[in-house]
Amino acid sequence: MKMKPYVHPAAVYPYREWSLDEETYDEVNNQRSESVFALGNGYIGMRGNFEEGYHGHSGSSVTGNYLNGFFDSEPIVYPEGAYGYPSRNQAMLNVTDAKIIELSIEGHTFQLNSGQVHRYERKLDMRNGILHRQVEWESPAGHRVQLNIRRMVAMQHKHLAAIDYEVKALNFEGTLTFTSSIDGEIQRPEVTDDPRLGSGSKEPNLLLVETGHELEQSFLWMKQRTRHTGFALLTGISHSLNCSSGYERLLQLGDQRLSMQWVVPVMMGERISLTKYISYHTSKDYAEDELLSRCLEVQHLAENCGFEALVHEQRAFLDHFWAHADVEIQGDLALQQGIRFNAFQLLQSVGRDGVTNIGAKGLTGEGYEGHYFWDTEMYMIPFFTFTQPEISRKLLEFRYATLDKARERAAVMSQKGALYPWRTIDGAENSSYFPAGTAQMHINADIAYAIKQYVRATGDYEFLVLEGAEMIFETSRFWVDLGHFNPAREGAFCIDAVTGPDEYTAIVNNNAYTNLMVRDQLYYAYEIARLLGKQYPEYFERLKGKIGLTEEEPGGWLVAAEKMYIPFDEELGIYAQDDTFLTKKKWDFEHTPADKYPLLLHYHPLVIYRHQVLKQADLVMAMFLLGDQFSLADKIRNYNYYEPLTTHDSSLSPCIHSIISAEIGDLTGAYAYFDRTVRMDLDDINRNVKDGLHTAAMAGSWLSIVNGFGGMRLCGGMLSFNPALPAQWDSYRFKITSGGHLLDIYVDSKAVIYTLLTGEVIEILHKGSLVQLTVKKPVTLSNVKQLEAVIFELDGIITDSSEHHYQAWKSLAEELAISFDREKHERLKGHSRMESLEILLEGSGLNLPQPVKGMLCNKKNEKYKELIQQMTPDDLYPGIHSLLTDLKKKRIPVGLASVNENAMLILERLKIGRLFQAIADPKNIRMGKPDPEIYLQVTEMLDISPDCCVGIEDKEDGIAAIKAAGMRSVGAGSVSLKESAELWFPSTAELHVKKLVQLFE
Repeated sequence: MKMKPYVHPAAVYPYREWSLDEETYDEVNNQRSESVFALGNGYIGMRGNFEEGYHGHSGSSVTGNYLNGFFDSEPIVYPEGAYGYPSRNQAMLNVTDAKIIELSIEGHTFQLNSGQVHRYERKLDMRNGILHRQVEWESPAGHRVQLNIRRMVAMQHKHLAAIDYEVKALNFEGTLTFTSSIDGEIQRPEVTDDPRLGSGSKEPNLLLVETGHELEQSFLWMKQRTRHTGFALLTGISHSLNCSSGYERLLQLGDQRLSMQWVVPVMMGERISLTKYISYHTSKDYAEDELLSRCLEVQHLAENCGFEALVHEQRAFLDHFWAHADVEIQGDLALQQGIRFNAFQLLQSVGRDGVTNIGAKGLTGEGYEGHYFWDTEMYMIPFFTFTQPEISRKLLEFRYATLDKARERAAVMSQKGALYPWRTIDGAENSSYFPAGTAQMHINADIAYAIKQYVRATGDYEFLVLEGAEMIFETSRFWVDLGHFNPAREGAFCIDAVTGPDEYTAIVNNNAYTNLMVRDQLYYAYEIARLLGKQYPEYFERLKGKIGLTEEEPGGWLVAAEKMYIPFDEELGIYAQDDTFLTKKKWDFEHTPADKYPLLLHYHPLVIYRHQVLKQADLVMAMFLLGDQFSLADKIRNYNYYEPLTTHDSSLSPCIHSIISAEIGDLTGAYAYFDRTVRMDLDDINRNVKDGLHTAAMAGSWLSIVNGFGGMRLCGGMLSFNPALPAQWDSYRFKITSGGHLLDIYVDSKAVIYTLLTGEVIEILHKGSLVQLTVKKPVTLSNVKQLEAVIFELDGIITDSSEHHYQAWKSLAEELAISFDREKHERLKGHSRMESLEILLEGSGLNLPQPVKGMLCNKKNEKYKELIQQMTPDDLYPGIHSLLTDLKKKRIPVGLASVNENAMLILERLKIGRLFQAIADPKNIRMGKPDPEIYLQVTEMLDISPDCCVGIEDKEDGIAAIKAAGMRSVGAGSVSLKESAELWFPSTAELHVKKLVQLFE
């Protein structure tokens, strides 16, 4: 469905460059705010719950504390099971809540829903990584306090979080009571029918083992064990109280709740602060008998540092991150806030230890049960590869750590090699719905693609040799075993019964995305095998011995790649999503109510599967990832077919459409898709932010800027850029890390400035031209579009050979005793010779074999060539010769976009052939006008971007082709073109260079 311009709703959170702010407390938005104000460090994730808890009535709350990779596993109950279905489901656990701090003023408990709130502000500070809350509150008895609460999850200390809780007595002297707790009783998630959420558990997953405390050190700890996996969790808290007078300290020990309480006298105007340090350790990382001692180590480290020192560490860490990952947008504060929020939350959720990954909801909620998907490789890894490449390596190391389980899964599926799980936490397949789970075997190729891009961007061949090659070889074995050389497809290599990324089309043969990605992987696997054999022979021999790789296998991968079947529809000129997709009935979008989206929540899968309707477009994704395998005409044609069929019910979809829209020259569409992506969570576009944030869409918003508007591609290891500036912005800037270099790219309406910030000399491509950068010496290139080429139609603009065509066809018709008139001749215009013959033969009753038709086409052409030999320069249309001469004087190249196969001969007869630098070859054109292919062929021959070209036509389909190519359109002749062309002249005599140049002014 065509993406409409996004209308921003009234901002719940005011637009700020470097923070997310909440200036009034509205309990209706409470659960949504708990997600967006979440903090994390890639291991610990804490939702933005209040320290005192939630006490509202009209809103809702999910108290959430998560540890990346820490899960329990329960049996999956299938009413109708089958061999190979996953037997257990893993779910990331909501663990012990240790951030609880309750405050009582003279016996009145502080709650936002009681007493009176005089001032409220909550700020997620993205520069410092601090959640800051300031509240001025008056108790029912009139005691007024000012609260200043800061919370952090330490980026540089995996197991540590901290809260600084300061209270100032404004109008009284009396007693404050602080109660700090650990609560092991976990709130159970609601059971829903929404497949995007977890199925929930009917019984607690964390069982209490023991507790302990040291009163003098203000230290409490709780040890629990997961019910099914048997993992141990130790949660510890310690405290530091800052006050000027004495206090009473009490211990409260319950079954599932441990508390330490301080009763503190306070004078009016005095500030009292309690600092709380929180640590989590599990037996997944350490031996169980070490957990308490490791907890104490972290607590002592925190206490010795103090909260302020931890804040300084956090700022230093984030300064380094933003120096590499920041994107600056001038002209839209809402999007500036959105892109920084997205980058910050990605950093907070990503595992950085090589044994964890990043879930679809990060560490912000329980949606998708904390599972890792292909989202990592296709969305998150590209972001980190070009901003924090060391994190990308850790994410890929996670896949290597789970390779054995991928091998086990392949064996269960009766295949060789390795098959990675569609959704997982520890490497085992967790998808219980195989049509949209296990069948998405493309994840193997996605992982291989991520490895290839990472290695090419970083030059990290150590990873490739030690780990990456083994993953690629094992998954390549899987593909060659899974597919087959199909006699029905002339021996082409086919892959059957798979599902592509589009989950609205399941269990198909030859999914184009899958086959294209597998072909790319198999070529790369063969390339790696040769590389290792030549440059790393010792490692290669060791690897071959380890996995039993034979000498013949790499050659087999190459053969499968070369013979890969890619479904293509000749009539439409597009790649078919799979063998049968184009034969299905199109979904009735016109009569589908808006409240029936997403379709997956309102229609049975079989209803969806039997239609042409997409959750996300496979082909659009493939055209981005494998862009060098598609011509620009292919991209335009396929995009225009699949976009209207796409619901974007997947949050992963809009950003990819934004990238391709930008590439094909539709900046308006690109901006609409980007706008929807970048604030997906801040504006709660999908109405499910309460369940956690959309990490893939967050990464996708970065891709939309860098790969979309910035046009960045990695071409065999060389960075290439083709920047464009959206009309809504004044400028934008982003940074790219590649091969040890840090580049700054600045784009405004007048210039593109490349600056190499660190590293030695590097060469990049800018709009196809080589640019050499040296450190801290900016290179400024013009970004002003100007006329660089003019491309003409032949008949109707330069001359008119239609009469010769008419006479040649009439001669052939008379020979065949077929009626032919000028009305029928009009129908032939714009068609190929063979297509024109078919029209000529309509109603004749002649059923001629193909060889005879070919002979007749040749006969007509010979007659036509005989007739055009009579043409002279006098047959040039008025003004054309002077226009061509003026263009030559101004060194503006000229091209010809005509389906006339004798165009060169005609130009020679007109004595203007030497004035043309590029002439289209109709034999290499797949689709005629109004398809833009012929114009794009000429721009490629001229090596000039279409948006710097003018096309001149005399017919509607020609103008449509020019526009579809992204060129400026000029019409001449028929008054009907006045509305469709950007510039129109009644006669070619009025065409002048000056007027064409003015199109760009």
